[in-house]
Amino acid sequence: QVQLVESGGGLVQAGGSLRLSCAASGRTLSTNAMGWFRQAPGKGREFVATISWGGDSTYYAESVKGRFTISKNSAKNWVYLQMNSLKPEDTAVYYCAATRFGGGATSAPAYDYWGQGTQVTVSS
Repeated sequence: QVQLVESGGGLVQAGGSLRLSCAASGRTLSTNAMGWFRQAPGKGREFVATISWGGDSTYYAESVKGRFTISKNSAKNWVYLQMNSLKPEDTAVYYCAATRFGGGATSAPAYDYWGQGTQVTVSS
């Protein structure tokens, strides 16, 4: 089992920034990549970004490319999502996830473990 705990969500004005954090613990040796997803009210869970466990490979959704940056502190097993130039359409619950699969998995079913989510609200 892998436990994931997110933090860092909140309310921000459009154009502002937030940094989300995700602490991974437990059987992390089986993890090959970490990802961030988001889910807005009435919508499905949407891929945001993913990073390999070694931190050397990243992949982003087109909607966030150039604004969001995913990174990893390997010594502490923390994953971060730096979100800049936030837009009202970025409003959602953001989830951290872990997968056994590498290669930039973008589908939610590919991820084995999930955090509880953290709310991000961007006001216009």
